[in-house]
Amino acid sequence: MSSLFFDTFIILFVVVDPIGLAPIFAAITHGGSPVYRRRMALRGATIAAIILFAFVLGGAQLLRLLGIGLPAFQIAGGLLLFLVALDMVFVRQSGIRSTTEREQREAERKADVSVFPLAFPLIAGPGALTTVLLMAGKHAHQRAGTVVVLLVVPVVLLLVLVALLQAERIMRVMGETGANVVTRLLGVLLAALAVQYVLDGLQAALRY
Repeated sequence: MSSLFFDTFIILFVVVDPIGLAPIFAAITHGGSPVYRRRMALRGATIAAIILFAFVLGGAQLLRLLGIGLPAFQIAGGLLLFLVALDMVFVRQSGIRSTTEREQREAERKADVSVFPLAFPLIAGPGALTTVLLMAGKHAHQRAGTVVVLLVVPVVLLLVLVALLQAERIMRVMGETGANVVTRLLGVLLAALAVQYVLDGLQAALRY
């Protein structure tokens, strides 16, 4: 169980990328008071937790209702995560793991950025949702599988919250270049994990 917890934690941590979120959070809350930034961080992490928990508990049922098999979702999810990895490696902002320019302009006009764009798509974005659903489905045959994913989510989100609350300090210490280096390294790891998802999905599909 400890190995399953560690594997799940590493994958979700890499996908969510708390260090990479820090400069984005600093930008969308620029000019706000420390109390405002703290409130946005707490609300954003809480809402993201609700979204992720809902996907862990109800994602498999949703796939069954739509007639989608787990192998197909593994392949599609792996491809999606590979696109996320490419964004991380090349440190480019796209709608997959960040916000578009129009969305950023909309966020700047809003006093409350906790739901959009912070909780979704920055924290509980397509990559994170795909990951929790894949991990829960992959270990569905193990009684502890879903429990482990439910335990990993709050641990990762706690680290996200710490990164958001310390965003300005992280930017002073690491700078944007340092944050980008960490993001690139995590992106390479995520690319390998994404390929493994696709291979697992293909193997499972061939067994049918």
